[in-house]
Amino acid sequence: MTDTKTKAAGKQSAEKAPKKGSKSTTKTASNKASDTAPTHIDPADKGKPETAPKPVPDGSKSVQDSPESGKIDINFSRGLAPFLAANEFSLAFTSYQTGRLYLIGSGAENKLALHEALYPQAMGVCGNAERIYLGTLTQVVRMENVLGAGQIANEAHDKVYVPRNMQTTGNIDIHELAIRDDGRIIFVNTSHSCLCEPSLKHSFKPIWKPDFITKLAPEDRCHLNGLAMENGQPKYVSAICRSDVVDGWRDRRHDGGIIIDIETDEIVAENLSMPHSPRIHDGKLWILNSGTGELGWIDKKKKSFNPVAFFPGFLRGLAFHNGHAIVTLSKPRYKRFDGLALADTLQEKDADAWCGVQIISLNNGNVVQWIRFDGGISELFDVCALPGVKNPITLGPQSTEIRDFITIEKPDW
Repeated sequence: MTDTKTKAAGKQSAEKAPKKGSKSTTKTASNKASDTAPTHIDPADKGKPETAPKPVPDGSKSVQDSPESGKIDINFSRGLAPFLAANEFSLAFTSYQTGRLYLIGSGAENKLALHEALYPQAMGVCGNAERIYLGTLTQVVRMENVLGAGQIANEAHDKVYVPRNMQTTGNIDIHELAIRDDGRIIFVNTSHSCLCEPSLKHSFKPIWKPDFITKLAPEDRCHLNGLAMENGQPKYVSAICRSDVVDGWRDRRHDGGIIIDIETDEIVAENLSMPHSPRIHDGKLWILNSGTGELGWIDKKKKSFNPVAFFPGFLRGLAFHNGHAIVTLSKPRYKRFDGLALADTLQEKDADAWCGVQIISLNNGNVVQWIRFDGGISELFDVCALPGVKNPITLGPQSTEIRDFITIEKPDW
């Protein structure tokens, strides 16, 4: 069992953290565990002392202790933890490369708190204060916060997310996912070039495909990847190109990218470079033009892309919170992505590609906070904001702690 009083990237407070650009220590969760036995949460505890039973097992390991990914160095801007606290949110983001869901919040004394859980090929993630959904190599996972109002786990954590349902789909290359206003899950099935819902009996239920895709075959023809919701319903998707042949998108990476209105099948933007993560925010359709390293919005009348900010990395994963955009960056796989404009821009700016998360102000496009990973991880995928969450943790399905971690729903009697 690991200690759940995890503090990411060292023991410094925000005031004493390294200056921007300097290295912080990688120690995150290697403290000695409590010798208290695993326990359960009883509904009768609600309304009683505002603490959950101790300890709520963490199930996460320190990032640098992860044998699958090797040593990982973590650097972060000195104001990140206070920024998260002041704006009353935490972050969830994924790395399919290392198979992890990461949660970042603000701990005691303005220290950054980082937790992780193992999920094979962790991809799309969405959630809120009470629930997180995650797409993995073969499953769609639903995690529930098991703490009641006012409960605090281990005198530190206001949310404990536990996997409660794992819907098996098989390896269909799930990318982004979202939840309709009626609670139904919808996800991007990249392998079969379509949008899907989970099926009670089968791997998935197709609900939409681009009109240029003539067959639901596991051939990743156009690399359908991103999903934008509007008023609780799916509205736009992103794809690398219009290809209708197996793996055809790889020949159109430079300028074949499109955004499709799934209600009308209209292409509302084209000539993009590997677009990802369409989002509706404040009435605008935003997109990551990953091949150029730019965040921008779509002028649907002109079908054009309007860049707002450049990021030093290949972009996948976009969220918004309180006047800010949150973007995940990856180091490009140059052998697969040679010739993209991103490489030229990085060279012009004399910059190296990042793996990490950057938060920018939508007022001026300036980076206000960031966290960077180096070493055994080079790619991230999706990110979501968790409003109203201060310091979350999660139990991974492969952790030893989850076996004995029991919570009980309040009975009717």
